[in-house]
Amino acid sequence: MIQFLSWFLAFAKAFGQAAPLDAGSTSRAPPNVIIVVVDDAGYSDFGAYGGDARTPAIDALAAQGTKFSRFYASPQCGPSRSMLLTGSDNHEVGIGTINETMTSALEALPGYTMRLNPAGLTLAERLRDAGYQTFATGKWGIGKPGSSLPPDHGFDRSHVLDASGADNWERKPYIPLYTTAPWFVDGEPLTLPEDFYSSAYIVDRTLELLDQADRDRPFFAYIGFQAVHVPVQVSREYRDRYAGRFDRGWDLMREERAERVRALGLVPEGAPAALPASARPWDSLSTDERARYAAMMEVCAGMIEAMDFHLGRLLAHLDTMGVRENTVIVVVSDNGPESNEIPAEHDPIRARGRLLDRLGERGTTASIRPEWATVAAAPLSLFKFVSSEGGTRVPMVIAGPGVPPTGVTSARAHITDVLPTVLDLVGVPVVRAPEGAPQVRGRSLAGR
Repeated sequence: MIQFLSWFLAFAKAFGQAAPLDAGSTSRAPPNVIIVVVDDAGYSDFGAYGGDARTPAIDALAAQGTKFSRFYASPQCGPSRSMLLTGSDNHEVGIGTINETMTSALEALPGYTMRLNPAGLTLAERLRDAGYQTFATGKWGIGKPGSSLPPDHGFDRSHVLDASGADNWERKPYIPLYTTAPWFVDGEPLTLPEDFYSSAYIVDRTLELLDQADRDRPFFAYIGFQAVHVPVQVSREYRDRYAGRFDRGWDLMREERAERVRALGLVPEGAPAALPASARPWDSLSTDERARYAAMMEVCAGMIEAMDFHLGRLLAHLDTMGVRENTVIVVVSDNGPESNEIPAEHDPIRARGRLLDRLGERGTTASIRPEWATVAAAPLSLFKFVSSEGGTRVPMVIAGPGVPPTGVTSARAHITDVLPTVLDLVGVPVVRAPEGAPQVRGRSLAGR
């Protein structure tokens, strides 16, 4: 009988879909928690997933813990973020879509109030009740701007952008639906510094909050990068690291990236990677068009690397604080890569000519467009806003206490699983909500 049980447990560990992590047991202090949400990163945008951008910080976390090959989110940012934070279906908590796609017909439906349902307890509320300090920095973007800010949903301190996106160099909107970029500090309007760059600023504010925190209590930090949501922007220093990298075009580079993804064991050998029928052959573009499109991907890759660099600063700070080994860290994208173009009147590169030498810098905007978006999602189909593999299947890495270095796990998982997994790893029970309130739909990936 004992021999049978040993065989069964080994079989379950190797093939079980419900428990890809092994939380184990520990007598250490309650772990800290950091959740990093990267905006619009495609399935294969990180180095650990076969991408072209250098991401040593994320790659190190993947090597220390587990990276998921079949992790799913919504094809839209706000719904994904609401599900991550509550563990509930986004319609249950009132975030049925994003503000940019709301219609009068949707406004009449209960799942589209666009205000985060206070009955849907967030991870911050649950952890705060368990004695945690709770912080939010970076992009928030859940519901109508200003309607559902972090202080109303369990966060003690926050520095957030409450919109789907904004300029990365200054406080201004990226599309004409907004008149400003709504930044808030602890629920009050915030003025950005002159030397603002989104990834640097977001990590700077996070470090400040951690330094001000009570060292005798665990913390939960929710960090939402603007990278790599449009407008795609980064300094010349980072863009130049990819000079010429994308000159061969999307036809070849999607297949090359897909082959790296296959070699990493993230998708089966032979998984197809053909471009969609609507994609233009790279050779059909003019010389000027090829130069412009290649430059946009240089900026995109540079922006991903810059984000990873600043994430690395945060990880180094955790080491300095002496808390890195006792911190659960999750890195995830909120949906697939962005394919839409910025309107011409908001794109100085198109409006004023080929200023490619300055592309990505202050006063310029860029977007990678549909064909490059399919490279970012390679070898999956399509991209953000589409309920396809490329729109909903995203990278997710988790590392820290209770997470063994298992490499790739092919267990199917969903963004609603993050909340119960984190609670499981830190030893906080998932309390069932009252009848009629949003319930936690996800389940723990730790399997305890």
